Amino acid sequence: MFVDQARISIKAGDGGDGAVSFHREKYVAAGGPDGGDGGKGGDVVFQVDDNFSTLIDFRYKRKYVAQRGENGGARNCTGKSAPDLVIRVPRGTVLKEAETGLVVADLSGDAPVVVAKGGRGGWGNARFATPTRQIPRFAKPGLPGEDMHLTLEL
Repeated sequence: MFVDQARISIKAGDGGDGAVSFHREKYVAAGGPDGGDGGKGGDVVFQVDDNFSTLIDFRYKRKYVAQRGENGGARNCTGKSAPDLVIRVPRGTVLKEAETGLVVADLSGDAPVVVAKGGRGGWGNARFATPTRQIPRFAKPGLPGEDMHLTLEL
């Protein structure tokens, strides 16, 4: 069965949250903040694969979600960035926005195309320490990743 058109939904990964943590040690009374930053969310990348000749796989799996970035940790540990989600399509596929019909990418070359960017990780409380605010008890959450509905045409 040859399928030359499919509609899918993609979402890039959200960024990890920053951590609220304080340095504690035996003979250090007030160690200060040491919360780490969150990791970056995964991007959604489309890659041309010559082993595919039809869009039949996209009839059965319509939703693609990249992983979320890891949260920050104590001791200024930055969370891990999530891996990118690679979606393989046949050569000559055109990606269009489903609502507007605007062409997002034309996949006729070998270069991978990033369609949706992952969210940036949030800052930990160590970034907010100043001489006047020495003990910040807050951190920033990670930013959300991009999401969109696409129509794939071969």
